[in-house]
Amino acid sequence: MAFDMRWRVRTLWALVLVLMVSPVDAQDETKAAPKQDDYFELMQTFVDTFEQVDRNYVKDVDRRKLLEAALRGMIKELDPYSSYIPPEELARFNQQVDQQFGGIGIQVQPDPRTSRILVISPLPDTPAYKAGVRAGDIVTEVEGYDTENMPLSRAVELMKGPPGETVSIKVRHLSATEDEEIVMERAIISVKSVLGDKWGKDGAWDFLIDDEQKIGYVRLTQFGRKSAEELAAAIDTLQKQGMKGLILDLRFNPGGLLSQAVEISDMFIDSGTIVSTEGKNTEKRTFSATKAGTLPDFPMAILINRFSASASEILSACLQDHKRAVVVGERSWGKGSVQNVIELESGASALKLTTAGYLRPSGKNIHRFPDSKITDEWGVHPDEEVKFTRKELEDYDEYRRARDVLTEAAPPESEFKDRQFETALERVRAMLNGEGAKEETEKNDDAETTEKDKAAA
Repeated sequence: MAFDMRWRVRTLWALVLVLMVSPVDAQDETKAAPKQDDYFELMQTFVDTFEQVDRNYVKDVDRRKLLEAALRGMIKELDPYSSYIPPEELARFNQQVDQQFGGIGIQVQPDPRTSRILVISPLPDTPAYKAGVRAGDIVTEVEGYDTENMPLSRAVELMKGPPGETVSIKVRHLSATEDEEIVMERAIISVKSVLGDKWGKDGAWDFLIDDEQKIGYVRLTQFGRKSAEELAAAIDTLQKQGMKGLILDLRFNPGGLLSQAVEISDMFIDSGTIVSTEGKNTEKRTFSATKAGTLPDFPMAILINRFSASASEILSACLQDHKRAVVVGERSWGKGSVQNVIELESGASALKLTTAGYLRPSGKNIHRFPDSKITDEWGVHPDEEVKFTRKELEDYDEYRRARDVLTEAAPPESEFKDRQFETALERVRAMLNGEGAKEETEKNDDAETTEKDKAAA
């Protein structure tokens, strides 16, 4: 049995080694031999170790778990952004990218007071919202299972499922003493990545932050597959309302799809480089803007903070380099690498692997390497820096959560002052009043005078 297992494993790895030989290696046997021998020796060590653990470890081991642990350990040596995605996590990963899943449409979290599940907010136009589930409701049962001390992941798993199938939950409304059973039919739930500051009376986001000067405000929480489409729709709504200026909030946005960052950047500039990428096994590629579909040149500010990363940095750096928008807030995270998702096991699992790095239009680096210093060139520096203290970060999180709840009442009053947002708003208002252009002209005049003085000296 042991010999049979050893033979099958080694045969498998021999096949893997054959598949790993590239066409270039096959054409040059002199160069290929050392590399192929190196592969064989390394894989031989792995197979021998795997075999010894499987045969001689004090307890029986799950071979699948051993393999996945080896994969995770190998990928961990690369960088923080590469990862192995096992079969049980692949569906959740795809849902985040695709921005949709089958479910009832509620945001939930554990409720420490009751040890059950608390509804933070229903999503507009979803089965839960239509059935009367509201913010503050306690979910006491899902599909007949009591939610007391139930892990949140288990409750979410029970509520999700194929569209068209029914799911039963029991909820206790804020003013009620008894539970209400609600049976709903699951639907495709689209998770929006484009949000406003508050909900309108019609159950849609209100994107107009300043009615008098017609300034729009849009939050982009991630760069999912539909983000560019959603942003275009939001701006179209604002333009119909007479929008004259825009604030685009990328704070806490961890990034997402490169293609969406490029498409959104292309909305605001009509020519020139958006971003360029290059890697060891990929050709250098430059993404350029096109004139078709470019939005009008209205005053614009972008909000970033220390948690704005990846695609957020591509967009903010692009518009900053092209002088299309003023950037306000804090220095960004510094993630200038591109990850490709590579299918494994015929699509049952996947590998998210860093395959390239990217540069902003100016050619400057964005990536913060492990040994990078604070004085090195990385991330996106705001044109106007406004730093939050730790206390302000905590207060902002509480403030934002309260305003994101969909209720019939107006958002709750708050003493919190969002200094970063207020600064961005002031900058857009100044540009609308012509002050921004005046300041820029004065700076250029000063620079020209300085150059003449240098020449005279």
